[in-house]
Amino acid sequence: MSLGSALNTAKATLSNTSLQSAVVSNNISNASSSDYNRRAAVTSTSLSTGAITVKIERVEDTALLKQNLSASSDDAGKQKFLDGMKSLSVVLGGEEYTAAPSTYLAALQNALQTYAASPSDVTLASAVVSASTDVANALNTSTNSVQQLRADADSDIQNTVAKLNQLLSDFEQANDSVKYATSVGRDPNNALDKREGLLKEISGIIGISTAVRSGNDIAIYTSDGTTLFETTPRKISFEPRAAYDASTTGSSIFIDGVAVKPGSGSNTTAKGRLPALLQLRDEVYPSYQSQLDEIARGLMKTFAEDDGAGNPVAGLFTTRDASTVDFETPQVIPGLAGLISVAPNAVAAPTKLRDGSIAGTSPNTAGSSGYSDLLYKYTAGLNTQMDFDPAVGLSTNTTLLSFATDSVGFIEEYRSNATSAADNTSVMLTKSKEAYSNATGVNLDEELIQLLDIEQSYKAAAKLMSTVDDLLKTLLEAAN
Repeated sequence: MSLGSALNTAKATLSNTSLQSAVVSNNISNASSSDYNRRAAVTSTSLSTGAITVKIERVEDTALLKQNLSASSDDAGKQKFLDGMKSLSVVLGGEEYTAAPSTYLAALQNALQTYAASPSDVTLASAVVSASTDVANALNTSTNSVQQLRADADSDIQNTVAKLNQLLSDFEQANDSVKYATSVGRDPNNALDKREGLLKEISGIIGISTAVRSGNDIAIYTSDGTTLFETTPRKISFEPRAAYDASTTGSSIFIDGVAVKPGSGSNTTAKGRLPALLQLRDEVYPSYQSQLDEIARGLMKTFAEDDGAGNPVAGLFTTRDASTVDFETPQVIPGLAGLISVAPNAVAAPTKLRDGSIAGTSPNTAGSSGYSDLLYKYTAGLNTQMDFDPAVGLSTNTTLLSFATDSVGFIEEYRSNATSAADNTSVMLTKSKEAYSNATGVNLDEELIQLLDIEQSYKAAAKLMSTVDDLLKTLLEAAN
C-alpha cells in the first residue's frame, strides 16, 4: 500500500467513526423515546479508501407497525368502553348495588309485607310510603345520572374530534416535510419519526390503515375504508348537544361525509375511542334508561287503583308533572323514570294506600282499619309476571322484581365482558409494542458495544495516521 493510499484510508476511517459516533450518540440520547426509531450508518467499500459512510438509515418494520397500530386501536376502544361501563356501575352504587332500583324495590316489598300484617299501624304505613319514595328517588337519580353520562360522552366526543382534527393537521405538516426531504435528498428521518408518532395517536382515536405512495407520501383510511387523509386532511364534523334527556338523539360523527359506525356488543367491536363513545352514548346508556323507564311503568301498573268504573288510574306512584301515561301497555315511555314520584295524597295520608283511595275509589267500603286485601295484592303484584317491552333487551314476561334484578345483571354482564376484553387487548398491545421496540427501538447495550467498536476503529486510524506521519518524516529526511 502506498503512503497516499494509506493516508486516504486513515482519513476515511476517521470520517466514518465521526459520523458513526454521532449516530450512536443520537440513538443513546433518544433511547427512552417511544417515537424514535434507531438509526444505522450504512457504509460502502471503495478501492482507494476502503469503507465509507454513504447514508444514515432509519430502521423500520412495516408489518410490526401495522400490527402495533391495530392493537392500539383495539385497546383504546375497549379501555374507553370499560371506563364507560365502570361509570354506569357507579350509578348502581358499586359492587353492593346500593343505589340500584332493585335494592329499593326489595325494601319496599318488605315494608309492604310488614304493613299488611298490621294494617292499622300508621307508622308502618308511613314506612311503606317512605320506602316508595326511596324507589322513586332511585329511579329519578339514576335517570339524571344516565343522562349526565350521555352528556359527558357527547362532550368527550366533541373534544376527541377536535383532537383528531388537530392531529391530522399536524400530520399534514409532518407528511409534507417527509415528502420534501425525500424529493431534495435530505435526511427525512426526524420527520418520519414525528409522522409515525402522529399515526399512533390517531390510531387510538379511530381504527386506521395506511398506504405508502410515491415520494414517501402516506394516505390514511379508517378501518371501514373511509378516507381520513390523502394529501390533505378530510373534514371531520360533529354537532354536540347542550343537554340530554331520555328522548334526545345524539349527533353522528361524519368523516368526509360518511358517518362513523359505533361499536357493538358487550366486548365491543370499537376500534378507537370514538366508536366506543358512540356505542356508550347511543346504545348502552339508552338501553339502561329504557329499563329504568319500564321499571317505573311496572310500578305504576302494580300500584294502580280503580276509578270506580273498572279503569286503572295511577295510585301510589304517579308523575311529578301530573301527566297521564299509558302504564298498561308494555311499551317504553321515554323519561318516565325521571318523572315518577309518590302521590302527594299518599304522603299526606299514608293509610290511603291501604284503602285504595289515593286517586281511586276505595274498596274498603266499611272503612275498616284492619283491611289488608289491597296490601297483600300489592305485595303479590311485585312477584306477579307482567309484560315488558322487548326493545329493552331483557325478559319480556317476568316479575317486576326479577326485571329490576335482570337490569342490574345486564350492566354487570357488560362490565364483566368489557373487563375481560380490555385485559386481553392490553396484553396484546404491550406485546405488540415490545415486538416493535425490539425491532426498531434502541438497545443501549448494543449501542455501547458499537461505540466501543467505533473507538477501536478510531484508534486504528489514528495509529495509521501516526505511522504515515513517521514514514513521511523519514522519507523527507532521507531526501535531504
